[in-house]
Amino acid sequence: MSYIRLNIIDLHQTINGEAHGYFSDALVAALTAEPETVEELGAALARFIKPQSEGSPYAVFREGKDFEPYDAGVVVIDLAARVVAADSSYLQASAEGSFRVQSEFAEEDVFVPYRLSGEWLFVYSIPEYEGVCQRRRDERLAVEPFDARGVLYGRALLEFVALECLAARGSNDEELVTKIHAKWLMTAREDLRGRTPREVLLEKQEFIDFDLHSRALQWSFTKECPPPLSSNSNAYRFSGFGTHEIVVYYDLVRYLLGECFEDAQKSFGLDAEIERLEKLKADWLDAPNRDYDGRRPSHIIEWERKRANLTMPATEYVIDEDCEMCEALAVEFDTPMFWHLDGSNMDEGFVFSFDKTREEFEAEERRWEEFNREFERDWKAGKYNQPFDESSIDFDEPPF
Repeated sequence: MSYIRLNIIDLHQTINGEAHGYFSDALVAALTAEPETVEELGAALARFIKPQSEGSPYAVFREGKDFEPYDAGVVVIDLAARVVAADSSYLQASAEGSFRVQSEFAEEDVFVPYRLSGEWLFVYSIPEYEGVCQRRRDERLAVEPFDARGVLYGRALLEFVALECLAARGSNDEELVTKIHAKWLMTAREDLRGRTPREVLLEKQEFIDFDLHSRALQWSFTKECPPPLSSNSNAYRFSGFGTHEIVVYYDLVRYLLGECFEDAQKSFGLDAEIERLEKLKADWLDAPNRDYDGRRPSHIIEWERKRANLTMPATEYVIDEDCEMCEALAVEFDTPMFWHLDGSNMDEGFVFSFDKTREEFEAEERRWEEFNREFERDWKAGKYNQPFDESSIDFDEPPF
């Protein structure tokens, strides 16, 4: 028993058909692409199952709903309500799991982890689904989709930078740039629906980072690049922010503040200064940046929004040119190396951290303090001065 009756519902249509449980597994994993329509879900399916033809993956499906179980049960994927109902002996659906990706280049089965956003609800019977779907659909319809980039990169930011620089003219405070940057991040705004820029930036960071991690694993093991999201997709147009864009945005704000303070003694009208900052911003985003290995900031942002990994040849990762083994391994690598930003250049403190709450930040600080104390104790005790004993390693056990 491996077939199920599958229903897919969006705001404007419902289709159903009998499909193998493997197909349903893939569709659940494809929800990482945050589809809003049946067509978007079909396109996202290609991230996990390579299309065998140019036709629709729903070619044998029918219009309308049918909640009667077939073979191993019934599954409903309601995109409008963000609900998955799985009453099936085959499919153990959940918001986090792994999917077996088939590839002609992989020597063994490849299981790729996935994790859906917190929007999704999983229930395990049709009555449960029918009891929650309409309420959840109404709640989602009441909130218009929103891309915060118009605020975070737009006039709101430029006006804030210009006014703060003008107000601070003549100040000798060496921490002034950091304080102004922190003020921008921590001030709730009506045009951000009552949230702070920091809250908006971090809202989906973990979800996007994990999805990119999953794509990198898939590429590494299958030796095939998973397809990116379309720039017309819901997930791209209303994307959250991953670590790459958060780091780039940090650098952009610092760059604008530096440029504004450099010319603070000059007499600019507010509108003229905002226009100047707009041009500086556009030029900075579109110019190759040596801090990013020559990549354009706008390119880094674009690829992350499409959930596509940035890569570089393995040979460029050879740090020690005198290491023959390193060079040999780099030549033999048949998959790309993945390029990342990690925020190591950002200021310390809660405001510039990736922790969503001060409690999380303080707990992390305590963990690091304990780690440092333990390291110092071991160092003084001579633990790290002992000769390496290879016989102490159990090569049959994983290192973690």
